[in-house]
Amino acid sequence: MENIKTENKKLYILDQTLLPNEEKYIEMKSLDDCCEAIKKLRVRGAPAIGIFAGYALAFFGEKDMENAKSALDSARPTAVNLSWATSRVLNAVKDGKNALEEADAIRNEDIEMCRRISEYGLSLLKDGDGILTHCNAGELATSKYGTGLGPLILGKEKGYDFHVFSDETRPLLQGARLTSYELEKHGIDVTLICDDMAGYVMKKGLINAVLVGCDRIAANGDTANKIGTASLAVLAKYYNIPFYVLGPYSTIDLNTPTGDEITIEEREPDEIKEMFFEKPTALRETKCFNPAFDVTDAELITAIITDKGIIRPPFTENLRKIIES
Repeated sequence: MENIKTENKKLYILDQTLLPNEEKYIEMKSLDDCCEAIKKLRVRGAPAIGIFAGYALAFFGEKDMENAKSALDSARPTAVNLSWATSRVLNAVKDGKNALEEADAIRNEDIEMCRRISEYGLSLLKDGDGILTHCNAGELATSKYGTGLGPLILGKEKGYDFHVFSDETRPLLQGARLTSYELEKHGIDVTLICDDMAGYVMKKGLINAVLVGCDRIAANGDTANKIGTASLAVLAKYYNIPFYVLGPYSTIDLNTPTGDEITIEEREPDEIKEMFFEKPTALRETKCFNPAFDVTDAELITAIITDKGIIRPPFTENLRKIIES
């Protein structure tokens, strides 16, 4: 499932805001188009944003790469992969390398990284397990396989049968629109639930593990991911269910000591009251608070699974070892 295409010297993305009802590729014609696509979630998922930003810089940043990088980085400040990828392309150009070739390399490396993450994650699961997911961390959010969904997609290829419960993930419904769509496409058994049903399916004994992606991992193991993730971690801890965070090592940010220093994007209130509804669900004057992400405390996380291996507590020590290895 290709979410980013480069054909005939043009850059295209699969517009994820139209899924699952319409599969449509749109051409990016300027840097502004690329920034808008990131802000409006036409392309989303930390690894995919990084890959796309690398291509955006290569296609449209030639005249003023420093300012182009700044514009892209500010489009989604919570996702560390974005600035990581733009920095890599910028530094490659400074070293006399080709920007587009560097963007291609980032994408190809992500495919291999996702494969390794998926292998490590699959080693922690058993055939027949019940899995709870939140938001979307599959191929739409990466290059191939995904992070949070990677073990499930790879497991399907190897003959595993999982029973997946997908949180709808309010307010933008990435679990309903994207995760259930992806898993159905791969022939994986998936049941869609409302976010507030997670505790119920855990208590009923239907969940053996929780798998989530991540947008940024602080040096102490605190992890930023889609809003609602932290609540699931608390529930999983209470019901003694393993809570696994999956993501490439590039999401580890040793320059951010704890989750308290992670910038949390706040989005428009209309996403809560009006988007996906025929009529507003609350009075127009009703105030809304709409953070896009939350931070899961490190002590609630069973393990962090990266392309370099499975990291367990103490996270401060072991995350640094992974980065420095």
